[in-house]
Amino acid sequence: MVATNGQRPAGQAESGPDEQADTPRKANRVVIRFAGDSGDGMQLTGDRFTSEAAAFGNDLATLPNYPAEIRAPAGTLPGVSSFQLHFADYDILTPGDRPDVLVAMNPAALKANLGDLSDGATVVVNTDEFTKRNLKKVGYETSPLDSAELDRFTVHRVAMSELTKGAVAETGLTRKEAERCKNMFALGLLSWMYSRPTEDTERFLREKFAGKPQVAEANVLAFRAGWNYGETTESFAVTYEVAAASLPEGTYRQVTGNLALAYGLVGAGQRSELPVFLGSYPITPASDVLHEMAKHKNFGVTTFQAEDEIAGVGAALGASFGGSLGVTTTSGPGLALKSETIGLAVALELPLLVCDIQRGGPSTGLPTKTEQADLLQALYGRNGESPVAVLAPRSPADCFDIAMEAARIALTYRTPVLLLSDGATANGSEPWLVPDVNELPDLRVSFASEANAPDGSGEFWPYVRDPETLARDWAVPGTPGLEHRVGGLEKVDGKGSISYDPDNHDEMVRLRQRKIDGVEVPEMPVDDPSGRARVLVLGWGSSYGPIGAACRRVRHRGMEIAQAHLRYLNPMPPNLGEVLAAYDRVIVPEMNTGQLAMLLRSRYLVDARSYTKVAGLPFQAEELENVLSDVVQGSEL
Repeated sequence: MVATNGQRPAGQAESGPDEQADTPRKANRVVIRFAGDSGDGMQLTGDRFTSEAAAFGNDLATLPNYPAEIRAPAGTLPGVSSFQLHFADYDILTPGDRPDVLVAMNPAALKANLGDLSDGATVVVNTDEFTKRNLKKVGYETSPLDSAELDRFTVHRVAMSELTKGAVAETGLTRKEAERCKNMFALGLLSWMYSRPTEDTERFLREKFAGKPQVAEANVLAFRAGWNYGETTESFAVTYEVAAASLPEGTYRQVTGNLALAYGLVGAGQRSELPVFLGSYPITPASDVLHEMAKHKNFGVTTFQAEDEIAGVGAALGASFGGSLGVTTTSGPGLALKSETIGLAVALELPLLVCDIQRGGPSTGLPTKTEQADLLQALYGRNGESPVAVLAPRSPADCFDIAMEAARIALTYRTPVLLLSDGATANGSEPWLVPDVNELPDLRVSFASEANAPDGSGEFWPYVRDPETLARDWAVPGTPGLEHRVGGLEKVDGKGSISYDPDNHDEMVRLRQRKIDGVEVPEMPVDDPSGRARVLVLGWGSSYGPIGAACRRVRHRGMEIAQAHLRYLNPMPPNLGEVLAAYDRVIVPEMNTGQLAMLLRSRYLVDARSYTKVAGLPFQAEELENVLSDVVQGSEL
């Protein structure tokens, strides 16, 4: 594997040949994947290891991978759940391409992930699950542990189930209940291998199962048993140590994209001094935002779990009409159902935040997998000319900033704003530098408080506009003297009465478009270290990390390449046309069939070339490195 930032490849030791066996070897980065059945607790295991890496000070990125079926048959390939963690002593951008360590809890987990491993990788298997019945479920005639299939790896065979049962026997749990603790055995073993502290995990387990002290004690005992197994068995002769990363000074915490998004929405309410109303219908992978927001009633947040997607967005728009910051969360299928009400919000010219956590489609598609295929739907998926602002976070931590920025635009310009996250960003995690609250933007707004009719009639006209932003006056219903009517029928600008006049409709359509075109967004920065690159890689959304890592690798090969990233998709940055024109080749990687590239070609008349992937998984840095290296050297894409 090619190292980035001049670092050694993953897991390569810095120690000399005379080093003592009990001295941890130094590694600059490691990629670990926990894999097992959907009921084996792999997400909890990975999350706990991630928390320890974050507390230790490593930079990190994660990639949870869930089964698409609610409850696939146990021990089958569709039921495999995994959690991948990349942690390092320097700044990293992706969850890693190929695991250096795979923990496989059963044959299905081994078979589903074996193809992702490089030669020399470490494989830890739970041998107790390699029964004839489980092997047959995934098409193994004979156990791969007894064949040459694993010869190119370092394989550790551990009877995790039986060792766990023995370790927790004193708690009095049944054999079935005891076996459920085997994920903590695996966590303890990996914690020993990579010199992770244990105190916080034990504290976490006792708090998590505080209402079930017997279960809490069993999990702690299993965790300790895994640690002790690594320390005492002859199979594991070496431990590794990944030092803390050098990050900007400040207070950090680990966040997923959905958690950061929820915090950003709460923060927007605080900085705008408006109540936040979230109207939502549960849908994967957006539901975590609703769950988190429901915890923050003390910050003026009201959450409403609606009976369907249409009710959720309707309630949110009604809250905006009433003077709140209205928010709705969804994924692609739900966004389609919300389209009519989003169009109504365009006509009413009210602030509304629509958070679309994209997933694989069409229809139900791949509910637990990632995709970037809703861009054109976000821009144009409504009847009539219905312009809205569209933003996309580039990483899990960036979801906080994008939420604040979406609120700024919605409140300043009185418009719906679509925020396009995706499954990889929403479920992935990374360190987040907790901001100083006093440095967050001031989002306060002024509501109309008196009559505003320019003809001096003493009436309130709901479509009187700010001359700079074109935002209309926002009057809270019930304000004395400011009674007014809004609705979906076309309005006369200013006065707001219903109009079927062709010229007025033409003017209103163009005025709403001018308002979006006039949204103030910053110029797009370009990463071009030498200033001599002739190839530009332009991405959006969660492709930021893989593109950045790939560009590092290409430069490490001695080639020049530039990178830029779009967080603002409508309107686009004012310098985008100039940037695109400055390069001979523009490559656009995206997890769809070329939606952004099509927009760039039509709008800026540049020969933007697509590199696309719609496999339900993020790009790998390795695959982009190879593609971009070929392009820099003159190959056609």
